[in-house]
Amino acid sequence: MQALDSDIQEKIDQWLNGNYDEATKEKIRQQLDNGKYEELTDAFYRNLEFGTGGLRGIMGVGSNRVNKYTFGMATQGLSNYLKKKYPDNEIKVAIAYDCRNNSQSLAKTVADIFSANGIYVYLFDGLRPTPELSFAIRELDCQAGVMLTASHNPKEYNGYKAYDANGCQLVSPEDKAVIQEVQKIDNIDEINFNGDENYIEMVGESIDEKYLAAITELSISHDAIARQKDLSIVFSPIHGTSGVMVPPALKRYGFENVTLVEEQMSFDGDFPTVEYPNPEEEEALSMALEKAKDIDAELVMGTDPDADRVGIAVKDNHGEWVLLNGNQTGTLIINYMLNAWKEAGKLSGDEYVVKTIVTSYLIDHIAEQYGVDCYNTLTGFKYIGELITELEGKKQFIAGGEESYGYLIGEHVRDKDAVVSAAIIAEMTAYYKDKGSSLFESLLDMYIQHGYYRERLVSIYKRGRKGAEEIQQMLKDYRENPPASLDGSEIVMVKDYKMQKAKDLRSRETETIDLPTSNVLQFFTEDGTIVSVRPSGTEPKIKFYCSVNTNLENRAEFDEVTQRLENKMDRVIADLTD
Repeated sequence: MQALDSDIQEKIDQWLNGNYDEATKEKIRQQLDNGKYEELTDAFYRNLEFGTGGLRGIMGVGSNRVNKYTFGMATQGLSNYLKKKYPDNEIKVAIAYDCRNNSQSLAKTVADIFSANGIYVYLFDGLRPTPELSFAIRELDCQAGVMLTASHNPKEYNGYKAYDANGCQLVSPEDKAVIQEVQKIDNIDEINFNGDENYIEMVGESIDEKYLAAITELSISHDAIARQKDLSIVFSPIHGTSGVMVPPALKRYGFENVTLVEEQMSFDGDFPTVEYPNPEEEEALSMALEKAKDIDAELVMGTDPDADRVGIAVKDNHGEWVLLNGNQTGTLIINYMLNAWKEAGKLSGDEYVVKTIVTSYLIDHIAEQYGVDCYNTLTGFKYIGELITELEGKKQFIAGGEESYGYLIGEHVRDKDAVVSAAIIAEMTAYYKDKGSSLFESLLDMYIQHGYYRERLVSIYKRGRKGAEEIQQMLKDYRENPPASLDGSEIVMVKDYKMQKAKDLRSRETETIDLPTSNVLQFFTEDGTIVSVRPSGTEPKIKFYCSVNTNLENRAEFDEVTQRLENKMDRVIADLTD
């Protein structure tokens, strides 16, 4: 009979003999009785790690699972940090949660622990989007916030995202300081679960109203919307929180012909109609696309469960429905906003946009054409939020985004916001329609005007300890022996974000990269190809972000030029991975 490793058995005994609730202990006993040793090993072989982005994991019993005890340790650690940072202040936090199973009960547990520590809590009275949590932190003058969500992970997952007083996910050095406090909690007896209702205030409608008002103020093309108010839009929250906020946001913008995918309007953590609630995947938008075909709609939009990312579909130049990727949508948003600001006479020279280093460099080029600064940050929207906070009152943020379908328009929050993004995507679709064009045609026109940039993300999985070692060895080899060329074009610049150095291979000059250290390499070729290489922070894989570009003379050439660029990316990736 298979036995558990002694260290696993010791940790299980701690749970069985400790001050854990009886239901938790009974589940462990059942697994022991049924010989579920593999499941028990995975559930107890480590503590679920509180990282720079908080916690995320599979729900269940065990130290490596999401449950009230692992969330409790995180909350007690965060409470201890806040009390040290603000020793003489009243401390306030905001808490929101999405549609994930157990999110509501876990949110109440988190609220109880904060309140038991003398911290005043604003707890949302129902599920709300992640960006609204970021908004509430600032609106309610909180010192921190917590969002319970696992983003687009499968239904078995839940997560815990911690935010600072600016409504931004924790960044250095604050993230490390919080992690240290969480790691000090090594026994659940240190967690104060005894909530004080006098320190918990339910919030909802009043914050909704202020959040929607802030989003509505960002609309620019009022006249175009008024003329195109019947624009046919299909929207799906994919069972998530955007069902609370996106429909009223679209209504406030003036859109009157919005068809909801009713089968996906239910708030359901089992996500019964999709395999994965990820708007990057065509399968997740399949029901919305079918609805769009049935009613001959003009725009399809769908969001992830916590409403911070949005995917869209439009008809292409052949009348076929296609999903735009994150680079295309993000570039369209920024190009539209810059043009709208210019037409409205709002560009003064103090404006800027932000993107991550792995997001389309077409955005940099477009911003330059408009005389607007474009900043590049490391991957992760928290870095965009940090920069917006740093420049607040000094320069005017217009829009920003990352290739993984997350965008922000306006300064009302410090995280990606699918609610305002959906509203602005609908607005720009109406704007181009009002000019006799479609969103896809405007994409082609953007390429004609500014250059056709095409991107691809390729991921290579390397599982287990050996795989992790192979990934590190690959990065070491690229760092020590970079390729001389890609697809026959000489590499002229290498940026090493781990060493924080950018080296011009022609002049041999080196410049310092003024960004936090990160294990990322970028290769720039003479013909404008850019490849970024980085290990995934959450999965056992190495990622290659490939960007190529050329001129597009007219719409008719689009298919031919697209195939040419796709073939080029095939060769570039082969040069790096074969």
